[in-house]
Amino acid sequence: MTDKTGNILCEKTVANNKERLSKFAHEHRGALFAIEVGTHSPWISRLLESSGCSCLVANARKLRAIYQNDRKCDEYDARMLAKLARVDPELLSPIQHGSEARQLHRLSITLRDSLVRQRVNIISTIRFSLKSLGVRISGCSTPYFAGRCRAELEGMPLLETLEASLDAIEGLNSQIKALDKQIAKTAAEHYPETKLLEQIGGVGPITSLSFVLAIGQPERFEDPRNVGAYFGLVPRRDQSGQSDRQLPISKAGNREMRRLLVQCAQYIMGSFGPDCDLRSYGLNLAAKGGRSAKRKAVIAVARKLAVLMLMLWKTGQPYDPLRNVPSPSPLSKETA
Repeated sequence: MTDKTGNILCEKTVANNKERLSKFAHEHRGALFAIEVGTHSPWISRLLESSGCSCLVANARKLRAIYQNDRKCDEYDARMLAKLARVDPELLSPIQHGSEARQLHRLSITLRDSLVRQRVNIISTIRFSLKSLGVRISGCSTPYFAGRCRAELEGMPLLETLEASLDAIEGLNSQIKALDKQIAKTAAEHYPETKLLEQIGGVGPITSLSFVLAIGQPERFEDPRNVGAYFGLVPRRDQSGQSDRQLPISKAGNREMRRLLVQCAQYIMGSFGPDCDLRSYGLNLAAKGGRSAKRKAVIAVARKLAVLMLMLWKTGQPYDPLRNVPSPSPLSKETA
């Protein structure tokens, strides 16, 4: 606790549970709390605000005074947070957590991602193990891998050894399908704006729902182009004097949303990508060549995709995939 000038008045340890924190907040109703972002910060911030207090959730990664301290400890961190909150809250780079309902809706996406990663790990292990024995399984899409293994290894002793792992893959397939349906249902019932975003080829319910949950309120971005920086898709900058180095993207913000945007951009620029302005833009950048041209083009398309999704959400207008392609004039039609 500090006074109005930032001097420490007292230090106290409070147990990290709802009962103790709620009691402590009611004893200091109207106070300003500063906490560090982490696993518990969403529910703690909501609890403090519901108890009549204000709460700043500090982004510790942007506070060198905390994460680069040679004698880092919880006590020192708490003092630093308290002093910075009193002097200038903006120094904490505060973040705003979403509501509990949004957090619950995001949970299905997080669980699905975990199941997909488990499935990929099992399939990779099987393929690697079989290659070491001189056996190769022909390529196929992930949901059909178990069936392909059984067909190509039929009659071989290996199949009996792999049976438990193949059953696990099929079980994961069923669970992932169930979560896909749940995610689509959640998006349709609670977030109808996701349909606006799904007009874009390559953007499905998972990406659209993740985007809506990550943004919260589209009005928070006066300039839609700022959403690229919000998801860490713009280059970092290190300018001093005449030196202005070219650096990689910042990778700030929501990592999972950034990954989904990049995956959508890769699909748009891929062999099966829809004919649209985003695809033309990305292919033109990649065709210029140079170091890592394709990778940079994918990031650029992901950034433009984020801006486009936000604009569709804010305006509610239908999506025109070929907006920047000039239409033929009447004279050219007659001549043709």
